[in-house]
Amino acid sequence: MKTKDQGVQWDLTSYFPSFNGPEMLDFKKKLKADISSLQKKAAKLAPLSARTASDWEKLLLAAESAEARLGHIFSYTGCLEAAHADKDEYSSETASLSSLAAEYSKFGVDMLRAFKNVPEKVFAAFLKREKIKGAEHSLRRVREAARRTMTPAEEKLAADLGVDGFQSWERLYNKISGKLEFEMKWPDGKKERLPISRWRALMSDDDREVGRAAFEGGNQAWAGIEDTCAAALNALAGTRRTLYHKRGVKHFLDQALFGAGIKRRTLDAMYTAVNSNLEPVREILRVKARAMGKKGIAFFEREAPLPMKDSRLYSWEEGSAKVEAAFGLVYPALGQYYKDFLARRCLESEARSGKRPGAFCTGSHLIGEGRVYMTFNGALGDVNTLAHEMGHAWHSHLLKEMRPWAAEYPMTLAETASIFGEHLLAEGIQADPAISEKQKLIMLDEYLTGAAVTILDITVRFEFEKAFYEERQKGEVSVARLKELMTSAQKRIFGDALEPGGEDPMFWASKLHFYISGVSFYNFPYTFGFLMAATLFRKFKAEGPAFLPKYEAFLRLTGSDTAEGVAKRSLGADIGSPEFWETAIKGLAEPLARYKKLLASEKAAAR
Repeated sequence: MKTKDQGVQWDLTSYFPSFNGPEMLDFKKKLKADISSLQKKAAKLAPLSARTASDWEKLLLAAESAEARLGHIFSYTGCLEAAHADKDEYSSETASLSSLAAEYSKFGVDMLRAFKNVPEKVFAAFLKREKIKGAEHSLRRVREAARRTMTPAEEKLAADLGVDGFQSWERLYNKISGKLEFEMKWPDGKKERLPISRWRALMSDDDREVGRAAFEGGNQAWAGIEDTCAAALNALAGTRRTLYHKRGVKHFLDQALFGAGIKRRTLDAMYTAVNSNLEPVREILRVKARAMGKKGIAFFEREAPLPMKDSRLYSWEEGSAKVEAAFGLVYPALGQYYKDFLARRCLESEARSGKRPGAFCTGSHLIGEGRVYMTFNGALGDVNTLAHEMGHAWHSHLLKEMRPWAAEYPMTLAETASIFGEHLLAEGIQADPAISEKQKLIMLDEYLTGAAVTILDITVRFEFEKAFYEERQKGEVSVARLKELMTSAQKRIFGDALEPGGEDPMFWASKLHFYISGVSFYNFPYTFGFLMAATLFRKFKAEGPAFLPKYEAFLRLTGSDTAEGVAKRSLGADIGSPEFWETAIKGLAEPLARYKKLLASEKAAAR
């Protein structure tokens, strides 16, 4: 493996020996032909009945195979595109494959038609077929989705219009925001035009004058395109509203809840717990504000680090060793998996030019392998990112023996495993005598800041989006009103942890998540995942290694049941109860107390 101080490079040849080599070209050719065959056969086949059950079984098995192969090739090209963002051939390939995925979605329309009005007796008998075993949950979801569909002709029209209509609003937003630049007025008086991609990092600079200058300059730039952003946001919500009405979806949250694999009762329970326990979370930000010499923070400062300098950077070997040691100490199976992951060259972490920003975990069920992508620059936060993504990889590893449709899980449960990985690392770092108190404080600050963002900031996004959709039912929402809805949500959720005048009225425009056409309410699953992981980790600390089989059972069930069913079957827990979620929020008291103690020690040492 190529190893440098700044990381390692992955090996993708188990996907295909070479990009667009004969193996990959043959793979695409066969996949395209199989998808075309699926479409033709499904279009001619009558809905599911005792007479057509065998034919639909064959088609569904073929569809499951096609989905696994689509996932395989998308994972491969996604890896190439991220690691070589400067090469157009990879992004062009992804765009081409998107057309193939769109063709597969047309088969999906006929599959929904087959299940829409199927009698319960026929459906129950179908689920008992031997070759369907393990896919029952996925097919129940197909049936539920089918009940919320228009006619096949209308659904196919909607799919076609989505490419040049609905989805084009997201593309428009991405294009104009991607080209956006802002004027940065540095504290020394220097002025500079910078791409908006630099904005978030500068707002989180440990020099708060730099952060404020970036915030003000960036928001001026966003204000320059606010009318276009508002038009896109209104169009996306308006299109959903029309489609929901035609599909018989009663409430705008119903589709988001279905995608998240949870019931409304569970969402309400979680937010009941959050809204009843805002004070202990606000205290995290108040403590940080006092460390900055302020009474409260500005909204743009919510992710800013503590105002303390620390030049300590870790080499790749040091950072990787910390993850391996933390995992191995308390979760030997995960520690060994990480060693094997490195040995099989499944990780891309080298810091070099031409790479896309960010981090992710991907993989192929077809070959039973995962891949983790990140850029390791030596900060302790990079070590944390590595642990997070390895949590995702471990989750997928535990599901690799399942059939493809039983290995698909919602975002709510996806984030649980990754954040559990972060907890394992944090525990190891706090117990490591080789790590300085300052580094432990920085790590604890990152964890608590993440908790505050996940609980408070994400709740702001949820409250704003909910209020926006409620008003959008009556007509388009103006720019001025969008600002009012956003600032109102920030004031209510952050309370006095937010300094007077510290709101960000343009956050509705600058937050990409509001403009994703494929999913609405891309927010509450993060809060769900954080609180679920925190609860699981508390159980792990209380029960020790005996808890790990329960945790693995939890992860293995994530593609085979609703979130409520997974929690009940593996933990005996009722996540539809506010008390379940309160446990995690109240659990922040212990790290917060440690945070205050470390801050006091750091302040005393600085005198």
